[in-house]
Amino acid sequence: MTRKNPVHGGGGGGEGAGAGAGTAEPLVAMTAVCKSFGAHQVLTDVDLTVDRGGVVVIIGPSGSGKSTLCRCINRLEVIDSGTITIDGQPLPAEGRELARMRARVGMVFQSFNLFGHLSVLDNVTLAPIRVRGLSRRDAEAAARKLLDRVGIADKADQAPAELSGGQQQRAAIARALAMEPTIMLFDEPTSALDPEMVTEVLDVIRELARAGMTMVVVTHEMGFAREVADQVVFMDDGRIVESAPPAEFFANPRSARARDFVGKVLHP
Repeated sequence: MTRKNPVHGGGGGGEGAGAGAGTAEPLVAMTAVCKSFGAHQVLTDVDLTVDRGGVVVIIGPSGSGKSTLCRCINRLEVIDSGTITIDGQPLPAEGRELARMRARVGMVFQSFNLFGHLSVLDNVTLAPIRVRGLSRRDAEAAARKLLDRVGIADKADQAPAELSGGQQQRAAIARALAMEPTIMLFDEPTSALDPEMVTEVLDVIRELARAGMTMVVVTHEMGFAREVADQVVFMDDGRIVESAPPAEFFANPRSARARDFVGKVLHP
């Protein structure tokens, strides 16, 4: 998949960190972002920009801050310092402005987070009806199109527990898309799946990339990163160590830490 280079990352002065900013205003911009949990520093001076239509894939060892970075973008985690803007606007602190912003930022978690007492269709229509004010008829029509798009139109009336893990994750993607987001965040969307279900979920994300959806994807799937990303961001110890187009990153990582990581995951 060939794209321009719409994603830039840097931070912490790490080796190879810091690519030049694009000329257009980015959809997401993180500047000098720091985040701690108690005495544990999880993110340190993280700089990241994501332009419209860009796909950034964040990789790195467990505990490197990847998921926290992703969750900070829609303020599921509150940063200690630094700034985050979406479409040029600072991330709202709370209230209706935050709710409006979150409606534009779709998020898919590794554990699906579907409402077990609702059907798949009702899971997808709930937020459009309550938040966007759609009629049930319009919300259901849109939801059925989305369920068809992710390949589970025949599961609309079933409960999440009746679906496989891969089908549940595809329902979760449809639920996020129902809010017509400007960006999608995926926090290790395949890590809770059996190996045979991983491909069906990644295929949906590939289709979104082809359609031009702006995305940030935290994943351990290196083949997917090589194929879909505009930019691979490698994190370690809460910092962005290196950021580069996938062909460049996987062929010739600039930092010793990234070379070690790539060597282990590609040639275990």
